Amino acid sequence: MKKLITGLSALALGVGLLSVPVMAQDKGTIGIAMPTKSSARWISDGNSMVEQFKAAGYATDLQYAEDDIPNQLAQIENMITKGVNVLVIAAIDGTTLSNALENAAASDIKVIAYDRLIRDSGNVDYYATFDNFKVGVQQASSLVSGLKERFGDGPYNVELFGGSPDDNNAYFFYNGAMSVLQPLIDAGTVNVASGQMGMETVGTLRWDGAVAQARMDNLLSAHYTDAIVQGVLSPYDGLSIGILSSLKGVGYGSGDLKMPIVSGQDAELQSIKSIIAGEQYSTVFKDTRELARVTVGMVDALLSGGEPEINDTKTYDNGIKVVPSYLLEPVSVDGTNYEAIVIDSGYHSKDDL
Repeated sequence: MKKLITGLSALALGVGLLSVPVMAQDKGTIGIAMPTKSSARWISDGNSMVEQFKAAGYATDLQYAEDDIPNQLAQIENMITKGVNVLVIAAIDGTTLSNALENAAASDIKVIAYDRLIRDSGNVDYYATFDNFKVGVQQASSLVSGLKERFGDGPYNVELFGGSPDDNNAYFFYNGAMSVLQPLIDAGTVNVASGQMGMETVGTLRWDGAVAQARMDNLLSAHYTDAIVQGVLSPYDGLSIGILSSLKGVGYGSGDLKMPIVSGQDAELQSIKSIIAGEQYSTVFKDTRELARVTVGMVDALLSGGEPEINDTKTYDNGIKVVPSYLLEPVSVDGTNYEAIVIDSGYHSKDDL
């Protein structure tokens, strides 16, 4: 009887199994190479992509290289060896990946440059990013608005900071900002007391906030013992926090010494808190969830034989080819609109702030 019951149970189980739909297999594995976890922004990018790729039916291999170029190269080569279907790469140094991408092409693995353009390679298939020139325009425009608001008609003493010289975006940010500031410098409305201009001079390797803080210390001691700095062009929130620490260290923002206008980018939590506190003046919000959505769409199109959606075929020449791109819109954020932009959208919560 026990054998009969066991047999009938097994039969019933077998029949039941036959009636269950077969789950769809994963559509493939996507290798995601991110630069570092030292910036909250990159953690958010990685999380958004893993979540959205999973929802679209893909497995992911997400790796962070902690701003170590050989480490990122090794991670990418490992992903190629493991046979990922597509590589999504936010490069630490966009000029160092040519050999790795040749190996990817030999394995018929498509490559999407994520946020940062990969240079000097014909094996970059698509590029997903924001309108980086516009980011710089927004940074400089908010800087000028803040200067007028806090210090009247000018002239204004302003210092310039650039991003990492090995990141192609840093030049777009700087050039966009200078399209606004250079005419004011030429007219004498904006004065760069240090005379330090140009990415070769003002760039900040690896977007390092400590490096920016040390440079701001040096600028203040060398050029502002008898003068007051009223504005600082900063291209990234991580630099802005370092710059603000330097300024506060010599008394700016206390007593009669007004805090200079300091720009930023990425709407990182610490900088939104700083904006609320009246220290950092502005930032630029780039919704990484949307960038992930665009990237997932590109991958899906590539692997299904379709054409990825692009909206720019002229801007991003990587030295070998013009990489077809999708550019998302950045949004300038300051004390007047941060709630509507970063809280109401769910990017940050009120509890976080």
